[in-house]
Amino acid sequence: MKLLYDNLSKDISKRTTRAYSTSFSMGIRFLSKEIQQPIYNVYGFVRLADEIVDSFHDFEKSELLKEFRVSTKLAIDRKISLNPILNSFQETVHRYNITPDLIDCFLDSMEMDLKKCEYSQKEYEKYILGSAEVVGLMCLKIFLDGNEKEFQRLKPDAMSLGSAFQKINFLRDLQADFKELDRTYFPGVDLSNFNDEIKKEIEKDIEIDFQKGLEGIKKLPKKARFGTYMAYIYYYKLFVKIKNTKAESILNERVRIPNNKKYMLFFSSLVRHKLNMI
Repeated sequence: MKLLYDNLSKDISKRTTRAYSTSFSMGIRFLSKEIQQPIYNVYGFVRLADEIVDSFHDFEKSELLKEFRVSTKLAIDRKISLNPILNSFQETVHRYNITPDLIDCFLDSMEMDLKKCEYSQKEYEKYILGSAEVVGLMCLKIFLDGNEKEFQRLKPDAMSLGSAFQKINFLRDLQADFKELDRTYFPGVDLSNFNDEIKKEIEKDIEIDFQKGLEGIKKLPKKARFGTYMAYIYYYKLFVKIKNTKAESILNERVRIPNNKKYMLFFSSLVRHKLNMI
């Protein structure tokens, strides 16, 4: 009967991923079958924590996050949880040796969202490390199936890619973060005076991360390369669209890529991959 519960847990993680992110879900489908479910399990865990700090405004978020941290540790120690998403996550943690420091670093960044409205450079780097870079490292652990030597070799590139994705999220969600959640992630930036010049400086930083990330994608094993490249292509196209949008508009609307264009992107990327043009 435990197998039935484990399968249900995995299905809930998969459904959670698909409910919250169409683009990420599409990317996962282009990974090798053997690593799709573990990535769903990681995303479900990350999504649940993020939901606490971003959405549960009528509840005591700090207490909920504290309980979630304790429940995560218990799930990993016991190798089971009555929370289906944590149950599927703990299995992936043990299978791929996802270390406690990565999990703690991620949860620390979620805790920062409960306390911080503005970030210094040091806090900004710490937040990106925990909220994005270590999530990329969890995925890398799965991609490499425990090969620690390869993990250390590809670690810097994976962190750069995660950093690029997160910084694009910051720009895309500028309006919601600033006006609805009263958050300002970019250090030293006064969003009441946000302009194209400031925006271009942020974009230069993102471009560097993208270049490093792409080099890392090329070094990934075949089972993980194309799915990760799809995520890269989606975010890069979103980045281009943001670059072509005025700073004033960024502050007043969320830049999106419509689903029909996402499908076209994925198809063209598949062609490039088949022709070995990555």
